[in-house]
Amino acid sequence: MRSGVLATSLGPTSARGPLPKRATAVLALVGALAVTGCGTDVDDITAGSGAGWPAAHHDGRNSGTSPVTGARRLTLSWSRPIGGPIAEPITLGPEGQIFVTTRLPNCSIFSFQMATGRKRFCNKLGPNAISAAAAVDGMTNVYVGDDSHVNSFNDMGQPRWRTTVAGTPVSVQFTGDGNLLTITQSGQVDVLSRQTGARVVPTVQLLGEPDFLAHPSLPWPAPGQGLDHCGTGGPQCPVANVSPVDTSNGRFYVTVWQPGEPAAALAALRYVDGKVHRDWQVRLLERGSATSPTLSADGDTVFVGDNTGRLIALDTAEGRVKWVHQLDWTPRGGISVSEDGLIIPAGDDGYLLALRDAGDVAETAWERKDLALRGTPVQTAGNTGYTTAAIGDGLNLVTFDIESGATIDSDVLPGAQGATTGTSVGAEGEVVVATRIGEIFTFTPE
Repeated sequence: MRSGVLATSLGPTSARGPLPKRATAVLALVGALAVTGCGTDVDDITAGSGAGWPAAHHDGRNSGTSPVTGARRLTLSWSRPIGGPIAEPITLGPEGQIFVTTRLPNCSIFSFQMATGRKRFCNKLGPNAISAAAAVDGMTNVYVGDDSHVNSFNDMGQPRWRTTVAGTPVSVQFTGDGNLLTITQSGQVDVLSRQTGARVVPTVQLLGEPDFLAHPSLPWPAPGQGLDHCGTGGPQCPVANVSPVDTSNGRFYVTVWQPGEPAAALAALRYVDGKVHRDWQVRLLERGSATSPTLSADGDTVFVGDNTGRLIALDTAEGRVKWVHQLDWTPRGGISVSEDGLIIPAGDDGYLLALRDAGDVAETAWERKDLALRGTPVQTAGNTGYTTAAIGDGLNLVTFDIESGATIDSDVLPGAQGATTGTSVGAEGEVVVATRIGEIFTFTPE
């Protein structure tokens, strides 16, 4: 902890003073905002340099890429089961500390040492922490949601603060000014101070603000409501994905399925001037959203997939569709988009494929129909990519050349079955994957 004083705030206040009436009304649903924090009002921590894997899809734009030069030969360093299932990608701190969530009676978030696999800590949270995305800042403070809360812990697992929200946060990202943007599956958007957990702008409800005059007994939404549908972007999960953030202008992009609507939408919002503004919304995700949106490196294009197997590129200025590419499968999870526009979608029913954004059309750069995906492809510097694939009766971590798609290396995940939740690259070129049944595999450069 950063000081010896434990501060507790039970009223709807922020580091900048009393919240506006609108936010106060929202918080009145439970009577108070509970925030517990340690430290000063000075934000002396950084969002991180991008080393490691600080968010579910690496960075604010959900790029699924790493600036680290990827190793072309890897060796399995260690593997271990954690005793429970894993649903979200693993996050890695700048010095290699591993964070993963699960559902166990006494351990919901684990931390392990990269070098040895030794457990650093495990903390108990609500059972829906397994569905919550996590983020790690440059001081290895971790931020993760659970049932009706956003939580922060330091690198030793000591609690820093805990803030009440409606639902379970499925998206946790850093803003350009160093705050924390969280969005729950029920559509509550908050910007929180990373230092204290206090709200710095009024809360926004994507499904509409609650009318307390018409419904004075409106209940607090169940924190786990619809989470079972989030993995496939189903109608019971209004917000199913991690939102990319353009830190240069404050705009972020959310997939939203409004109740009763025939399709889900992609919405653009902007955090600027002390508020969250709504810019545009386009309802075009047939049968719901299938992937988290990803921003191009220049911020001019956002890519997203739907449940009819379409990969869609939209202009970020006004939501105009630039092109639609029909895949042979339904994409899932993240979309890896490099700085020069190479697009590699994921999906456990698909194969390794790379596309090029040609402005008004997506062109196939190369494809590997022989490699059945069982995880999320990612790209690194040095024209090196990684993904897990089904080979024989098990799973392999495949190292591939980004320019051609050719296999460079293939390493067995001993005893692994099913599929992996994501692919994470560490600051020293380590590659970490976790199976959905609950085993972590860490590979290091040879």
